[in-house]
Amino acid sequence: MCRFLVYKGKDEILLSKLILEPQHSILTQSYDSRLRLDHRRPHNGDGFGIGYYTPPALGPEPCIFTSTTPAWNCINLSRLASKTASSLIFAHVRATTEGSLSDSNCHPFAHGSLMFMHNGNIACWKDVKRSLALSIGQKWFMGVQGNTDSEWAFALFLDCLERAGYDPDNEGYSTNGFGHAVLRKAMLVTIKRINEFVDAVPSEFWQANEGLDKRSLLNLAVTDGHSVVCTKYVNSATEEAASLYFSSGTSWKQGAEKGQYKMERRDKGADIVLVASEPLTFERDNWVTVPTNSTITIHKQTVMIHPIIDEYYNHSPSYSRSSGFAVSKGMVSDAPGATQTATIPEVEDGKELKERLEGMQKGVEDLDVRR
Repeated sequence: MCRFLVYKGKDEILLSKLILEPQHSILTQSYDSRLRLDHRRPHNGDGFGIGYYTPPALGPEPCIFTSTTPAWNCINLSRLASKTASSLIFAHVRATTEGSLSDSNCHPFAHGSLMFMHNGNIACWKDVKRSLALSIGQKWFMGVQGNTDSEWAFALFLDCLERAGYDPDNEGYSTNGFGHAVLRKAMLVTIKRINEFVDAVPSEFWQANEGLDKRSLLNLAVTDGHSVVCTKYVNSATEEAASLYFSSGTSWKQGAEKGQYKMERRDKGADIVLVASEPLTFERDNWVTVPTNSTITIHKQTVMIHPIIDEYYNHSPSYSRSSGFAVSKGMVSDAPGATQTATIPEVEDGKELKERLEGMQKGVEDLDVRR
């Protein structure tokens, strides 16, 4: 399936230093998925997209470039990435599960200052689609341009924001942002509503379609240009979700060899935060695995991880999930660089990561979760 990348930094960075140059850049992941465990369809060649924010004088909306040309074969991507810089970047390479090959189906999607992308699938989409579409407001229904489950998930997210009293078309929110807590809550409600649509599918449908699965893989990412919220989620109490990692530090440095990048930490700050479906480098101490069924929030360069507590969440820190379903979908990577796993509800990057990791096995009940 797809792969995505998020960059949020104090300073702007050339897109090429993330998208083109690293050893295992997202461009490389589009054609050479050696870290992918499922090799039945190893390419992410059904289009790509890049979204980034420009200086405030140009407005709060992100600039988005999409193409159905495979990322590895698009000369315009190389030209633009080597001359374009931003402090907040979304990038996505696509392997279709739902929807045709078209620009309108390429991620990221945008509305006003909001930008959204998805890695995964909504279970039994053809049966769920009508219920989801009928449940959202008219303007969100009319705003859908493509036919992917991912864009409809974004429309559902916009509807959740509006129902919570935060109109995505409000100019104040477009300029100043919604706040990380609002974005995270809307994400949780979006996931809850998707689960309800899947659960409402009649039993006769499952009996007539034995090959279909009720499990959705919902690795979602949203930003308002100020804060970023990503999820790693599967509606199963026993299965692993699609892979997701993060890395943070003070500088993203190129080594002596071509493509050799490394996240450096000169102090306890987090001037740079990366979130990716697969690590961009093979430095073992650079990447941390995001725990299944959790959100990762980036706000003012602080990283926070919260559990998604529902019927599929397990409070035991030693609980082990099966990766069979995610592997069958091509959604788990055998990433040698990612050796640490964050299993606590919140990771604050203002402290040494190793110190925070030492307390991971204490369980979530005794930890302070910000709301």
